[in-house]
Amino acid sequence: MKIGPYQLANQLFVAPMAGVTDRPFRQLCKKLGAGYAVSEMIASNALLWKSEKTQRRANHQGEFKPIAVQIAGADPAMMADAAKLNVDNGAQIIDINMGCPAKKVCNVAAGSALLRDEPLVQQIIEAVVQAVGIGPNAVPVTLKIRTGWDRENKNALAVAKLAEQSGISMLTVHGRTRADLYHGAAEYETIQAVKSSVRIPVVANGDITTPEKAAQVLKLTGADAIMIGRAAQGRPWIFREIAHYLATGDTLPTPEIDEIQNIMNEHLLDHYAFYGEYTGLRTARKHIGWYCKGLRNSHHFRQRMNTADDCKTQLQMVNDFFDEMKSHSDRLLFLEAA
Repeated sequence: MKIGPYQLANQLFVAPMAGVTDRPFRQLCKKLGAGYAVSEMIASNALLWKSEKTQRRANHQGEFKPIAVQIAGADPAMMADAAKLNVDNGAQIIDINMGCPAKKVCNVAAGSALLRDEPLVQQIIEAVVQAVGIGPNAVPVTLKIRTGWDRENKNALAVAKLAEQSGISMLTVHGRTRADLYHGAAEYETIQAVKSSVRIPVVANGDITTPEKAAQVLKLTGADAIMIGRAAQGRPWIFREIAHYLATGDTLPTPEIDEIQNIMNEHLLDHYAFYGEYTGLRTARKHIGWYCKGLRNSHHFRQRMNTADDCKTQLQMVNDFFDEMKSHSDRLLFLEAA
């Protein structure tokens, strides 16, 4: 599959998730089988561009290409400026966020709130495409949406056609409305209808948690690719599992404790280096919790791990916990509900 001039390794994408898909996590997912990853959402407000958080989110040093940056906002001119700034900073693909359901995003009429205003949707897309997507150095512009604002106001088909006409190179559809948040089942029939209505590549997103589900969603929707978010938290190897299943029809075994420990060590060391001692210690906790979910005594371990006051101690506690797991490898390790 291609986005503009970029040939992707496969049809398995990492979803942009605020506070999760930072550079270390994107790199790890790509190493473990993802063909494409989009950055965390970067606000279009110029007042925030120099903030530490935005600078970190815009850091793509050493990242596998193509480098895709997601921008969010509700003002066409500001979105165009944000797109140009990120391209100047190395972005090779610009993704427009019209799918985030978070209140703090929707309350400023950005993210999925934009789906209530189709003329504004068109103005934003056209402004961004005009800014970076035209000419000899054109950068592909992609779009992520939901199926609508709520169940009574679904307009994914209209927005998809508008997006295609306005120069969008690829469309990702999360199969829920904004009002659904992450509740209920994803609407794959809506994604299939969108795919049938446009000629640009369409990516299916929502509730893809296993290799079998990935194959089912690709078949049901006819999508060109699938995007995986929450299912990759603490399980970045899901991409290689899906790739193997799609290629062979066989299921890979669950990673051994040794391998999970090694993956965690690589991830945490990269995470600490990226964020520094103070922030790295705190932001690593959620990743450690996800990796350990379902393991024997993981609840008590997470409580102890949260008391660590430096990265070295935190990492040592993680390795001690996994070494204890390996010493009881003859017993059932996964006891809690995943």
